[in-house]
Formats: sequence, C-alpha cells, structure tokens
Amino acid sequence: MQQKLYVGNLPYSVRSEDLQAHFASYGAVQSAIVLEDQYTGRSKGFGFVEMGSSAEAEAAIQGMNGKELDGRAITVNEARPQEKRAPSGYGKNRY
Repeated sequence: MQQKLYVGNLPYSVRSEDLQAHFASYGAVQSAIVLEDQYTGRSKGFGFVEMGSSAEAEAAIQGMNGKELDGRAITVNEARPQEKRAPSGYGKNRY
C-alpha cells in the first residue's frame, strides 16, 4: 500500500525531480511533487512524496528527517489528510 509523506523546510532551489532522486534510495517513489506558487512559480518550501509501501516510507522518514539539503534541515513525516477549509469570503453576499 502506498504511503504519502510530507517533506517540509525545503530549500527553494529543490524541484520535484530532485525530491524524487533523494528519496529513491529508500524504495520505489510513486510520485514526488514540490508545491509552487501559481503566480510566480517559486517553490513554497514543501512537498509530498508517495512511497510504494509503508516499510519504504518508514525507511525514508528515518533516513531523511533532519537531513540537510542545500543548508536546510528538512522535515519528513507521514502526511495527514487535508483539512477542510472555511470559505474565504470572496464573492460571498455580505449583506
């Protein structure tokens, strides 16, 4: 079963391909994505990696959490489900 990992505190220079390469030594990487700002294309400093199994995911957490990438110690842990957000209010009838 695939397991999704959260990867935080990434240097802005790291791209999705780099993330996949760093995690590949811990097992089969199903997907790797660094989130980017939709207007500037600049990295938001975090991303997600999907590993092929929970054993590979645990190995990646143990091996990568706290590891330094381009001078920054990254955070790696199991991704939590996305929380439901409240409406932003844009376009709401406020009267």
